[in-house]
Amino acid sequence: MKQIILASSSPRRKALLDQTGLKFKVVENKSREYSDPKLKARELVEKISLEKAKTFSKKINNSIIITADTLVACSGKVIGKPKDKKDAKKVLEFLSGKMHLVVTGFTLYDTQNNRFITKSVKSKVYFNKISKKEIDKYVTLKKPFDKAGAYGIQELPKTFVNKIEGDYDNIIGLPVKTLLKELRRFGIKTPR
Repeated sequence: MKQIILASSSPRRKALLDQTGLKFKVVENKSREYSDPKLKARELVEKISLEKAKTFSKKINNSIIITADTLVACSGKVIGKPKDKKDAKKVLEFLSGKMHLVVTGFTLYDTQNNRFITKSVKSKVYFNKISKKEIDKYVTLKKPFDKAGAYGIQELPKTFVNKIEGDYDNIIGLPVKTLLKELRRFGIKTPR
């Protein structure tokens, strides 16, 4: 059976995949991420995840590689990871009181026969109005600098979120149900 490799340094993606019962290996992918202002969030995450898989596949044989990328889109802006504390606060102030999309693109790449599939899933998150004091406290305590949109949904105070529409796992960083469905199409038996 082919080895499944999660090519990601995200502890959240690893934890989500662990919960499926799937046997896999984690290998950090040091591919450089880029941005293209002409692309919409969905196009961009799909392109980034595919490029990560192609770059990583040159090092691995007889495996199925999983790569992913997550971005936030709000009011025509595509938002990635914040640069620093100041940027994180600015991003959360921008998202305060608004609905935004969390879009995760993933690629499955079969290195043996050079077959791949790239998909993306979007979820809607509606933020309440959040005070600057609450934002400052969250950013200081949680240091969300490795998260698109400057937050992790699983660690946010309940007062931040009004409602969510769509796949919760996607908002964390990996749309597990969709990923498992695609793995089955690749001939991988999945536990659920």
